[in-house]
Amino acid sequence: MSLLNSCSRHLALCSLLLLSVVLHAAENPAQGTVATAHPAATVAGLETLADGGNAFDAAVAISAALAVAEPYGSGLGGGGFFLLRQAGNPPTYRFIDARERAPLAADERLYVRDGQVQPALSLNGALAAGIPGLPAALVDITSRYGRKRLADNLVPAIRLATDGVSIDRVYLDRAYGRLDAMRDDPETARIFLDRGNLPEEWDLLRQPELARTLDKLARYGRIGFYEGDVAEKLVRGVQAAGGIWTLADLRDYRTVERQPLRFRLDDQRELISAPPPSAGGVAIAQSLAMLQQLDWRKAEPAQRAHLVAEALRRAYRDRGLLGDPDRVAIPLQQLLAPAYLKELAKGIDPQRATPSSTLPRAPAWREGDHTTHFVVMDSQGNAVAGTLSINLPFGAAFTVPGTGVLLNDEMDDFASDPSGANAYGLAGSRANVIAPGKRPLSSMSPSFIESPSELAAFGTPGGSRIPSMVLLAMLQYLDGQPIQRWVSAPRYHHQYMPDVLEHEPRTFSASEEADLQRRGYTLKNVGRSYGNQQVLRWDKKTGTVDAASDPRGIGLSAQPPNP
Repeated sequence: MSLLNSCSRHLALCSLLLLSVVLHAAENPAQGTVATAHPAATVAGLETLADGGNAFDAAVAISAALAVAEPYGSGLGGGGFFLLRQAGNPPTYRFIDARERAPLAADERLYVRDGQVQPALSLNGALAAGIPGLPAALVDITSRYGRKRLADNLVPAIRLATDGVSIDRVYLDRAYGRLDAMRDDPETARIFLDRGNLPEEWDLLRQPELARTLDKLARYGRIGFYEGDVAEKLVRGVQAAGGIWTLADLRDYRTVERQPLRFRLDDQRELISAPPPSAGGVAIAQSLAMLQQLDWRKAEPAQRAHLVAEALRRAYRDRGLLGDPDRVAIPLQQLLAPAYLKELAKGIDPQRATPSSTLPRAPAWREGDHTTHFVVMDSQGNAVAGTLSINLPFGAAFTVPGTGVLLNDEMDDFASDPSGANAYGLAGSRANVIAPGKRPLSSMSPSFIESPSELAAFGTPGGSRIPSMVLLAMLQYLDGQPIQRWVSAPRYHHQYMPDVLEHEPRTFSASEEADLQRRGYTLKNVGRSYGNQQVLRWDKKTGTVDAASDPRGIGLSAQPPNP
């Protein structure tokens, strides 16, 4: 039995891969490091590094393995963002936008029936799916930046799909929340359920059709998915279920290599993050800039939460100005201008919450909150932070017969009703309206902070809460806290509208809650933990590389054995 299959069945075996880091002065990292949301994907990355691959090869192996092992969070039927660091002096950063695109037949009235938006149409079934970007990203990253062949990088994922991966508690939790939608599609129910019910924990999920689709991609590259037999099956299956895909939609899909968002934090550190169509990088940069002008480090917990919430309130308000940069003009320079951010910070009352209704209103959104994230670094200093998604758990809950491809429901990330409000009372945004071939706005925020002495990598799933989670992890890092604290610290969130301060259970003590309420906050305990961060830190002075996986999930951070 391979190491990959062993880890997919028995999570405890994977802990044997955790090795102590040898401290020594070095220009390069002491060794490669991987942190993902699923042990089987971590092992896929480790195998690839051990077999001579670089961080970019490992990122492809990890992404494909996650597509098999975490069908609730990502997949060949979805997309994602990849932030790349190419080692050098200075290093080079690249951003691969593999976000889904709207079909060419889509328009802003796609989900309007009898004059009313029908939210279920953008959530469940074939009409909810954008054109997938992940397969193209696997091909492009391998061919442009990898050392190995695509066929080699996809071996672990094909093996997982063929031999099976264990059903775990996260799978069962996500499937429970989407059970009705999954039952409605016979193919999804056949593959991911057990006679219409939840499978048992530790049952094996085998996906032979997906293995064959991965094999076609491995053999033929992008035409193995976006043209030929697989493409014809995808289009035929989508159209038979009421969707609007065409062969041209698939044939014309391309990833976009964009300039990462780069924002100087101080004379040493720089933030490198996701640009639009991600709204996350902008929100993180704005929030950090505002907090730099406030005394957040010395603040006691309630005061720090107040300052962070007020920065987030203002950053999230500006999200309505963002969209697909290929389709709308985005005032990025103005949003990140020091004078503008200084004015935003000056408007923060150090003691009182600012009612969102008193700020100039900006459009808002809704967004699914189940994606996945990983970080990987090789011993040369190449690194990738990747965030992948199919939107809601198990995407559109529609699997195309004969392909094993579970489709996304990312079309719901568009503003379906730009002239009014969505189901959550949030105003629509013209910048994010549905249009043919357009990419929807996202919160996915793979990010680095780099200085001459260290590199830190961040990212998490979590929908609209992604920027606030990444921000809180970055504040732990900037405050000099140990890396495990970055991912385990309690979480809270403010997104301008609705005007509530959401938080995990036990984030605040009773006295801290009372303090925040006196300041004017409406608190909302969301009733559960959220997010699944994966982070990494490289100390360039010693060569030490540490990584950490969120204790809220089942992820694994590990390093390959020294040769």
